[in-house]
Amino acid sequence: MERPDQEPRPERTESFRVDADGSLVRSVVPRVGSPYEHRCTMWAFKRVCWRFDEHGEGDTVETLAAAAQIPVTQAATALAFLLERGIVTTERRKNFPATIDVHLDGMTEYHALREKGPEPADAD
Repeated sequence: MERPDQEPRPERTESFRVDADGSLVRSVVPRVGSPYEHRCTMWAFKRVCWRFDEHGEGDTVETLAAAAQIPVTQAATALAFLLERGIVTTERRKNFPATIDVHLDGMTEYHALREKGPEPADAD
């Protein structure tokens, strides 16, 4: 619990970029602890998008990873990007497509990010 005389801790910040290898990179600066990064290959990102297009009945990050046959950290990175871009939505701990074509919209956002370069961290 924070004392009244202490400055409130900043919120967690998260940003995305595409690295030189074409992997989607999620950079997180938590409220407490050390900053970290996770990567998701384009191949894994596409598999997550296709899962939503083919299944679309609600997935957790664990069921996404299992269905796409990718590591959970890669599924979590792809999911965070899709959620942030409004392509996927969460209801009762499950994630659902928010658009008619998750793959098309996801790849459009991926390529726009790649062309634009790194985005600034969310600093409020």
